[in-house]
Amino acid sequence: MDKPISMSVKDYLIRTLAVKIMVSEKVIETIVNHQFQSANEAMDLHNSIEISGFGKFYFNNKKAKKRILSLIGKKQMMEKHLANPDATEQKKHAAKVTLEKTETLINFLKTKITDNED
Repeated sequence: MDKPISMSVKDYLIRTLAVKIMVSEKVIETIVNHQFQSANEAMDLHNSIEISGFGKFYFNNKKAKKRILSLIGKKQMMEKHLANPDATEQKKHAAKVTLEKTETLINFLKTKITDNED
């Protein structure tokens, strides 16, 4: 069975497993969510995880620093959009939301880099 384009990989995995092992989708979804949550927690604690059959995933300080630089450029661009008197309220609102998300990501990456350098 091929994954439909409109379905996410997670939803496809849940549906396929539910049919294959004859367990409700709700139970499978709970298990999959728990596994993702555990993987995220492990990544936060150890900055790397290894998933059998998928490989090793790790936090890369060098890439994070490059990403911060590009996010700073994006932040400056959003600040210019907000300062533009000709911008519509809709564009200003979108720029404000993007700016907040960008700042949050910058702060998150900075803490990860700081934690790794200790």
